[in-house]
Amino acid sequence: MAVMAALARVAHPLSSPTFITLALDRTYKYSGRTHKQLFHAWNILQHKSKTQNPFPSQILTVSKSAMATRDSLPVKTAQQMAMDGDQPPPNYIFSNTTKSNYTKFGPLETSPPFASVPIVDISCFFSTSKQDDQETELAKLRSALSTWGCFQAVNHGLPYSYLDNVRQVIKQFFELPLEEKRKYFRETGSVEGYGNDMTYSENQAQDWCDRLFLRILPEDQRKLRFWPKIPSNLRETINDYTNKIKSISVVIFEAMAKSLGLEKSSFSKYFMEERDILQGRFILYPPCPTPDQVFGLKAHSDRSGITLLLQDPGVEGLQVLNDGKWYMVPVIHDAIFVNLGDQMQILSNGIFKSPVHRVVTNKEKGRISVAMFTEPEPNKEISPVDVLVDEKRPKVYKTVKNYAVFNHECFQKGMVALDAVKL
Repeated sequence: MAVMAALARVAHPLSSPTFITLALDRTYKYSGRTHKQLFHAWNILQHKSKTQNPFPSQILTVSKSAMATRDSLPVKTAQQMAMDGDQPPPNYIFSNTTKSNYTKFGPLETSPPFASVPIVDISCFFSTSKQDDQETELAKLRSALSTWGCFQAVNHGLPYSYLDNVRQVIKQFFELPLEEKRKYFRETGSVEGYGNDMTYSENQAQDWCDRLFLRILPEDQRKLRFWPKIPSNLRETINDYTNKIKSISVVIFEAMAKSLGLEKSSFSKYFMEERDILQGRFILYPPCPTPDQVFGLKAHSDRSGITLLLQDPGVEGLQVLNDGKWYMVPVIHDAIFVNLGDQMQILSNGIFKSPVHRVVTNKEKGRISVAMFTEPEPNKEISPVDVLVDEKRPKVYKTVKNYAVFNHECFQKGMVALDAVKL
């Protein structure tokens, strides 16, 4: 009870009973209580009151510095262990009983059935001259996002040779000697840079992957010390690809709005303005000797508005959860896989789905992926669009701010962030 009282003391009443901000840019002292204890107390309260927020008119503020108290850099990266022939350590093994938080997403399946993820021709969204085709694809888009929460975007204007070059440049970085890559190691308590993901708790299941995580937009927020100088064309390649992905993202956001009968800027204004964020996550999943026990990336939903993903054309690994069953996402060589993020599920008042997904490993082959995440500027308020709320479909989610970092911590802890912001 003392911990819950401490949590109540750092909560502040707001005028709106449905407003919750997930701010991680300020540090508080919780009367000697750790962030872990406070977060645990909040979880208990949420569990005891599933239909009502125990602090419906208050603000939950989490300390960024406290979040990282258990973080550390790896002794060996997953790629190093794969190259040295090491067996995955216990903290990578999914079957470990201490990782029980993750079992709610079902068993690890390396060969589930393939997903019938819809293929959407987005070329008609670029042109007003293809009105009949546009109506057909808009209906397909709405169906895809309200059922699967994802689709394969084709005819997006980027040639296969261009997409393959982007992948090859990222692959060349991961092929560099470790001494070179170490120059870009992320710092303890920070996600940006090369290495592993942040560690939030001692029971956290680790992912069998190495990644380079970069904030790309706004440009003045780039931390260039984490941007590799080798390959020499990496920075130029990321810049050019970013510009193209941003243009495609605008078109997709506008198409999503049209598919629901909204003004075309209803969604794009939250993610595509000058101070909004675009993050890049460039990932290597090395071969793993025990793919039936280790995840490349554990189950989660994305923090973004939308995520645009280039899959490795040589090997599958991405899986999506649909109606309680896991499916493998097929690789379409010239497609960009687009999945919805949590913040679009909130904006659409739950009409569109943010799919839970994960990545499995492969015993023989490594895998490269290139993921781009569109996110709002942290101070923007995200809540269901007014016209999507009525008596038949009441408001499902609270208003949130700075949701992205909160989602990332929930992902690492095996929690579902959207559940915490439901009304």
